[in-house]
Amino acid sequence: QVQLVESGGGSVQAGGSLRLSCVASGNKYSAGCMGWFRQAPGKEREGVAKINTAGSTYYDPSVKGRFTIAQDNAKNTLWLQMNSLKPEDTAMYYCAADTTRTRYCASALRPSDYNYWGQGTQVTVSS
Repeated sequence: QVQLVESGGGSVQAGGSLRLSCVASGNKYSAGCMGWFRQAPGKEREGVAKINTAGSTYYDPSVKGRFTIAQDNAKNTLWLQMNSLKPEDTAMYYCAADTTRTRYCASALRPSDYNYWGQGTQVTVSS
């Protein structure tokens, strides 16, 4: 069992920055891959970024170069640094863990590959 709690969301103007955090508890060392997802009203949940136990990362093209995913060595905290925010980044952001893989992430960035989720934190970007 893994429990995930996100924080750091808020309201910013376009061009601003936010840093999301996700604290993991429980059997946190079992997750081979951690990811950030987001869901805007009326839209499907989509992948933003992922990181595996070795620190290898992947970003959706819509955020590459603006967002950075990172985790601490003990893997109990995951971050998402978001810079140059745009109104289209407005969404509920979720932290997720994949404990079905011990070292590597699934090749795609799909919600169905992750079996533990946080409750989400809202990010609103105004123009």
